Amino acid sequence: MNPTKALLARSVWKGPNIVPLAIVRPKAGQYAPPIKTMARAATILPNFVGLTFQVHNGKVYVDVTITEAMVGHKLGEFSP
Repeated sequence: MNPTKALLARSVWKGPNIVPLAIVRPKAGQYAPPIKTMARAATILPNFVGLTFQVHNGKVYVDVTITEAMVGHKLGEFSP
């Protein structure tokens, strides 16, 4: 994975801020509930594409569906 500008905000020797999240991939045609998290500083990884997260913005949980354009950014950037 090549570092993007979003990843370069953190020192390279520290690596990206990856928070262990309980990610369960649904089988085809099944509903997967959104993953609730308060980890706004977690880096969005390529295996998160297509999943829905509920990111806490300090008051309520906001639904965020991950797309390919969001990879490398932080979850908190998409939760106003």
